Amino acid sequence: MGVRRRSKVLLAMSGGVDSSVAAVLLKEAGHEVVGCFMRHGDDTDEVAAVSGGAAAEAPAMGHQGCCSVADACDAKHVAAILNVPLYVLNFKREFGRVIDYFVDEYNRGRTPNPCIRCNNWLKFGRLDDYARSMDADFVATGHYARVTHDGESWLREGVDRHKDQSYVLFGTPRTMLSRMLLPVGHYHKDEIRRIAAEAGLPVHDKPDSQEICFVPDNDYMHLVRRRTPQRVEAGPILDREGNVLGRHDGHQHYTVGQRRGLSLSLGHPIYVVEKNADTNAVTVGSASDTFVGGLIATETNWLVDPPSDPDFACHVKIRSNAEAKAAEARVQGDRLEIRFAQPQKAVSPGQAVVCYDGDRVLGGGWIDHAVQVDGETPVTPLRSEGEASSSVRS
Repeated sequence: MGVRRRSKVLLAMSGGVDSSVAAVLLKEAGHEVVGCFMRHGDDTDEVAAVSGGAAAEAPAMGHQGCCSVADACDAKHVAAILNVPLYVLNFKREFGRVIDYFVDEYNRGRTPNPCIRCNNWLKFGRLDDYARSMDADFVATGHYARVTHDGESWLREGVDRHKDQSYVLFGTPRTMLSRMLLPVGHYHKDEIRRIAAEAGLPVHDKPDSQEICFVPDNDYMHLVRRRTPQRVEAGPILDREGNVLGRHDGHQHYTVGQRRGLSLSLGHPIYVVEKNADTNAVTVGSASDTFVGGLIATETNWLVDPPSDPDFACHVKIRSNAEAKAAEARVQGDRLEIRFAQPQKAVSPGQAVVCYDGDRVLGGGWIDHAVQVDGETPVTPLRSEGEASSSVRS
């Protein structure tokens, strides 16, 4: 992990196998580990703490994915086995901000990514504030990514590329990198489960959470409709020429690139190619219509020195489970323009675009809209970390 001295580490423990093994690895490295379970849904006191590896009983929170009662009990059990003190933190107010963002983005015609916001605002925001209050040197999580500390601190892809979560950490403040530890990112998933089994942890074969924690049944529209019923209305489904093909029950039901659920039978496959929240219209087209040459992103965050040249070559991911693709980037203040080497499918406003140099995360931004790119724009290729680069300095 690049940190040799004994340090005090505040570890976010969700009750899953990854954060549980993170505790094992940190203790094996000689660190003083303090666990915390982030509670999202109760009005009790902000912090309930029991030292010596046993946590207070978690109050009922309903079925909430990675913050359920069962997960709280699992975190408590693991902490007791490892003799790690466990604190239960009430982040209901802060987490309400994530849910509000999620609903608002859908109502704006965008596709949100609440995991990124949660990481930015809570795990490496509010949680770091708490870590500092208890004089902890580092904040750690069970993410499959790496932070290397070699004079500079860099965010990198996890060793297990199939589980890599560096994409959802792109918004971490650069100043936070020196205080981050991501121990499981140095292992493959099967190794993590083996370590958990060897340590006698009951969560060694616990399934991975596949859901948004506040949408455990995957019915996000139920949440959007319940919170903002006045915003979900029927509207037209249009073709690329603006002809009305049918009706939808609310543009929030759809995302760019979606094929299923359109309730249209035209004799050939159709896909969502655009949404307009102002007119409540959903535009559909062929598979080829979902491919674009580039995108514009804003609200950028850089984990390296800002580019000295506005144009540079890199690889980019446009969704969390996507493969990084070659692209040319142009930075103009808080605006990031991306031109793909090859057209890419289903670029969704509201998602993030993240730039990579090899396995190193450079930074990224939030996709505002997709564009078709014409003409040539010269770019400056990125060089390896050991070389001087006139584009993004390391």
